[in-house]
Amino acid sequence: MNWEEIPTPAYVVDERRIQANLERIRLVIDRTGCKILLALKGFAMWRVFPLVRRCLHGVAASSVWEARLGREEFGGEVHAYAPAYSEADIEVLLGLVDHIVFNSFGQLRRFQERLRRAPRPISVGLRVNPEYSETPVELYNPCRRRSRLGIRREAFEGESLEGVEGLHFHTMCEQNADVLERTVRVVEEKFGAFLPALRWINFGGGHHISRPDYDIDLLCRVVERIQRQYEAEVYLEPGEAVALNAGALVASVLDVVENEVPIAILDTSATAHMPDVLEMPYRPEVRGAGEPGEKPHTYLLGGLTCLAGDEIGMYSFDKPLKPGDRIVFEDMAHYTMVKNTAFNGVRLPAIVLRRADGGIEIVRAFGYEDYRDRLS
Repeated sequence: MNWEEIPTPAYVVDERRIQANLERIRLVIDRTGCKILLALKGFAMWRVFPLVRRCLHGVAASSVWEARLGREEFGGEVHAYAPAYSEADIEVLLGLVDHIVFNSFGQLRRFQERLRRAPRPISVGLRVNPEYSETPVELYNPCRRRSRLGIRREAFEGESLEGVEGLHFHTMCEQNADVLERTVRVVEEKFGAFLPALRWINFGGGHHISRPDYDIDLLCRVVERIQRQYEAEVYLEPGEAVALNAGALVASVLDVVENEVPIAILDTSATAHMPDVLEMPYRPEVRGAGEPGEKPHTYLLGGLTCLAGDEIGMYSFDKPLKPGDRIVFEDMAHYTMVKNTAFNGVRLPAIVLRRADGGIEIVRAFGYEDYRDRLS
């Protein structure tokens, strides 16, 4: 691909890489018969939904708008979970979802009768907090101290599970099947008494199935054992695995300034366009670049906003950077488009699709009106 032809900033998603990820995910479905959903919180580029739905069974939504996007643009099953729902949320979701997962017995009791009268059959579940997670970053740990996500075992005492058909847990983040195996054991220890009466169990997301070193055999063994032992259907809902290494964020150098080190100011932003760089935090890979000092010319790459810490990291290059040079950040399809903002009025990156035939399609370019209309 000639990156010089891409308008910047732009997210460029490669259809062939999406397909390769789906093929690995399909191995799990074919071997186990489990159902796998696209978690829209991670990747919601609906332009490629026709490709994704050839493999996956539906979507996992975290809000009314995600559920509507799934129903209208994806099809298949629509599952919803949120830490809490309003009356208005429930009224809309009744016409959109096939599964709904509650975060507390209070919410279950509040809306259970309304669900019984819903115009479509809706399977009801509860999210549990097994109080066990190997997620290394506290910001992303659903089992952190004082977590609001999921119901702890002690809260089940004295509560009725009438009408509840499934349990959902989500404690993983970018992890392998060995973590799932250990987590499932803890879930069984704490909630195993309830599992035989259920129709389904949802393992949540965080499964890096499309990563080359991911242990698919172990995942399949865990899924098959749970299905066999409890005669329950197993769901997984990865988002990142669908789009892993399937896209880039292409930016341009606008200026180079000096303050102890050379600083290249780009027409993109960590805080606005790739917020996990600051939130995780992590240092994204840049195509053709090396570690600081590895190549002859080292730069701090900085964003375009006024946030002092809008910095992406230190990188080295074979040649000096100059205005107009393209910088390609790898693995930027997931948790970017779904989280970006127009902070400072910085232009939102265009969304570009590299089709399977090698052609380039600008799916969406954003203008001033998109910024203006998000405000009052």
